[in-house]
Amino acid sequence: MTSILAPVLTIDGPSGSGKGTISRIVAARLGWHYLDSGALYRAIGIAAGWSDVDLSDASALVRCTFDTDIGFRDDAAGEPRVIVNGVDATDELRTETAGAAASAIAAIPEVRTALKDRQRAFRQLPGLVADGRDMGTVIFPDAAHKVFLTASADERAQRRYKQLKDKGVSVTMDGLLREILARDARDANRAVAPLRPALEAVHIDTTGLSIETVVARVLGVVSGT
Repeated sequence: MTSILAPVLTIDGPSGSGKGTISRIVAARLGWHYLDSGALYRAIGIAAGWSDVDLSDASALVRCTFDTDIGFRDDAAGEPRVIVNGVDATDELRTETAGAAASAIAAIPEVRTALKDRQRAFRQLPGLVADGRDMGTVIFPDAAHKVFLTASADERAQRRYKQLKDKGVSVTMDGLLREILARDARDANRAVAPLRPALEAVHIDTTGLSIETVVARVLGVVSGT
């Protein structure tokens, strides 16, 4: 019997473009599964830090990738939590340090290869919404629906500033803007799976748009309206 491949919607884009928020809402509206690929890389970065693994040591990072247990669950309020080696690491995953580590290890080809099967395993019926930077180009190139979200660097920095301030984290707009621009450059210029839209992806600039407006546009991509 031929197995039925679950449909996939990929949502790629740079940091702060709204991928996570939009993807979670769209997945809930469709009743599909959700893959936060960035959380996997952040989790590996955190696990490496806990074990004092050198982020420039590709072999050690690959071992860490295979040895790290990563789980996802919702808390009592329905908010997603990420469990790394039995520890709730959700708050640590959201720090700029974790983001920088994720960006650094994501540039290592061996790590990306080691995570491919883990990401593709999320493809289950009735469907999957996958957000990241290479979902539509590398992980699910055959996805039926592809979206690429963008937003101005200033707006992305403002969104991140508000998120971190709401959590009581001390940050500056200038510092965040520099970090976002630096990460954009690293992600776009890495040799393996650089950040770029799939040729058939629908581009949506979220600058100045409400969450509901963006959600409606993405759902329109899936429905063909």
